[in-house]
Amino acid sequence: MRIAVIPARGGSKRIPRKNIKEFAGKPMIAYAIGAAFECGLFEHVVVTTDDDEIAGIARGLGAEVPFKRPAELSDDHAGTVPVIAHAIDACASLGWDVRVACCIYPGVPLIQVDDLRDTCKMLEEGGADYAFTVTSFPAAIQRALKRGADGRMAPFYPEFVRTRTQDLEPGYYDAGQFYWGTVDAWRSGRSPHQAGKGLVIPEWRAVDIDTPDDWARAEVLYRMINRRDAG
Repeated sequence: MRIAVIPARGGSKRIPRKNIKEFAGKPMIAYAIGAAFECGLFEHVVVTTDDDEIAGIARGLGAEVPFKRPAELSDDHAGTVPVIAHAIDACASLGWDVRVACCIYPGVPLIQVDDLRDTCKMLEEGGADYAFTVTSFPAAIQRALKRGADGRMAPFYPEFVRTRTQDLEPGYYDAGQFYWGTVDAWRSGRSPHQAGKGLVIPEWRAVDIDTPDDWARAEVLYRMINRRDAG
């Protein structure tokens, strides 16, 4: 079976209560839960959390919270892979025959259902242990600059200073939305960045909400997208 696992701890620091803070009229986590149901790919939509309020809101939105995340996987240092591996094992202890798990982050108001479906297909085609969304850097990473304490600039890669931008290989970064992965991959501890395929999405749909500025940008984009779709 396929399951969605939404990791939503209660101790977010930079944006307090980020995972259930209201975004465009709904708790932020509602967008991840809604997309998981809408895509029609999952037998179970699970929220892993250490927080009773988050658990209650998640259940009210239709998700399952069949276990409580332990404290050692709920602090600022807990990585995504061990959190999802723990969730898989907890679900297996309930008798669920989990084959594939998709980690969907809770702060993804711009998530697209078609992207979930397309990356699922990429994973099931084989050749990688994970599949997730990526987007391209807005400028060539080979032309990146570093700034010294005195303000002087210098290239990170001097060998590319005279190379035309159009001749440089494009670089991509993780869109920070979700990761499909096989159960074996999650349990092995391997990173999606080392063992995954990437589905390229437009840069304007990739907003990783970690700071108040990220939140404000996401709200503007969300309003623009919905205004365009309504028109």
